[in-house]
Amino acid sequence: MISMTGFAFRERADEAVSLSVEIKSYNNRYLEISVNVPSWLSHLEPKIRELTGAFCGRGKIEVSVRLREQNPPIKVSVNAAAAAAYRDAIDDLAAGLGINEKVSLPVLIGMEGVLEIEKKRDDERCWSLIEPLLRETAVIFQAERAREGKQTEDNILKSIGCIESALAKIEKNAPQMENLLKENTLARFRELAGNATGVVIDENRILAETALLLMKYTVNEEISRLSSHLAEFRTETAANDRPGKKLDFLCQEMNREINTIGSKSTILEVSRAVVEIKEALENVREQLRNIE
Repeated sequence: MISMTGFAFRERADEAVSLSVEIKSYNNRYLEISVNVPSWLSHLEPKIRELTGAFCGRGKIEVSVRLREQNPPIKVSVNAAAAAAYRDAIDDLAAGLGINEKVSLPVLIGMEGVLEIEKKRDDERCWSLIEPLLRETAVIFQAERAREGKQTEDNILKSIGCIESALAKIEKNAPQMENLLKENTLARFRELAGNATGVVIDENRILAETALLLMKYTVNEEISRLSSHLAEFRTETAANDRPGKKLDFLCQEMNREINTIGSKSTILEVSRAVVEIKEALENVREQLRNIE
C-alpha cells in the first residue's frame, strides 16, 4: 500500500545556482497536481507535472521549485524615447523655475524604464538542472509514502483479522440461531393451538412454516459472502500496490452483509460480534481514505 500523504525536500547550491524542490501531498479522491514555480519558469510546468504524475496514482500533489542564478547573463538596452521624455520634462521644469541647469546622464539612467534589463536564460539548461533534483526528491517522496503506507497496511490487516475472528463467532452461533427460531415457532404454534378449542396441530404445516422462516432469517449466505469479501480483500492487498478504490468498494459490500446479519440476529453473542465487526470495519474505511 502507498499512502496519499507524504513530504520530501531537497536542495542544491553552488557558485552558479541555488535550487530547491519540495513535494508534499494530501488525501484526494483523484490525482490533482499543482506546480508552483517562478513566473520565468512557467513554461516548464507541463514537464514537471508529467514527471510527477508518472509516480503518483491518487492524491493532491503540490510541487514547488525554486531556482536562483547567482550571475545570470543579462541583456541591457536603452529606451531612448523614455530618456528623451524625461530630459524634456526636466528641462521644462528647470526653465519654469528659472534654473539654468541641464539634467545629467546618471540622473536619466536612474529613471524608471530608461534602462531595460532582460535576463537571458537557456530553457534546456534550466530543465537539465531541475530534472535530476526533481527525480531525486520524488524518490524520497515515494519512499516516505511507502513507509507510511506499510504502517497503515499493518493496521488495516490487524482490523481485518478482528473481523475474521468476530465472523467465526457468528458462524459458530448460526446453528443456535436456527434452533432458537425453530423452538420459538413451534412454541408459538402450540400456544395458539392450546388457546383454541378443537384445533388439531398440523405438524407438517408447522415444519413448512418453520422452513420458510429459516430461509428468511438464516445468515449462512451473508456469512459466505462476507468470508468471500474478506478473502478478496487480503488478495487485493497483497497483489495491488494501489488498491484503495477496490478495497473501499469491498468495505461497502462487507458493511451491507454485516448490517443484514445484525438485523437477523436473535442471540446476544451474534449481536456482540456484529458490533465488533462494524467497529473494525469503520476503522478500516477511515484508514483507506489515506491509501492510493
